[in-house]
Amino acid sequence: MIYGYARVNTKIKAKDGNSLENQEKELREAGATVVYKDKYTGTVASRPEFDKLIKRISKGDTLVVTKLDRIARSATEGLVLVREMIDRGVSVYILNIGKMDNTPTGKFIIQLIVAFAEFERDMLVERTQEGRAIARQHDGYHEGRPKKYSQEQIEHALKLLENHSYTQVTQMTGISKATLARAKRKDIKEKK
Repeated sequence: MIYGYARVNTKIKAKDGNSLENQEKELREAGATVVYKDKYTGTVASRPEFDKLIKRISKGDTLVVTKLDRIARSATEGLVLVREMIDRGVSVYILNIGKMDNTPTGKFIIQLIVAFAEFERDMLVERTQEGRAIARQHDGYHEGRPKKYSQEQIEHALKLLENHSYTQVTQMTGISKATLARAKRKDIKEKK
């Protein structure tokens, strides 16, 4: 049996042929007789139709998808899934990559995807490190998340603490008690 799987992100408009209808058309042209379809947000791990498909598919069947990102959020996650399918005796045909199974050609395609996934990850790490190195050269660079409150806002809140409770200052300024306490401790250390 040849099963197809189509998925769209509900928050992103279908474009570049990624609509469920276009995916289903491509899957049927590739031989899929049954097509499972999901609409879900990328942050949601639950894909009910995909879960049904995975339970139903068995040895000798073929899973067809238009792109690897239809079944996984990353190349690494996709490879894990593809290997699980192949270990179960299921062929995986990703239309824009090729057919993956236990044949030498299928194994070669998987190795190519692994190499590209590692290369992509390494390039991302390298670009991040280069960006940080460049940023560190600029005056005023601060590693980590930007400060939510300016120094003036913190100083104003600390002045208010002289005559008000932490709860009252939090209500007046919106600055949390934890942030106020840290600022107060820092202020006390600096005055010593």
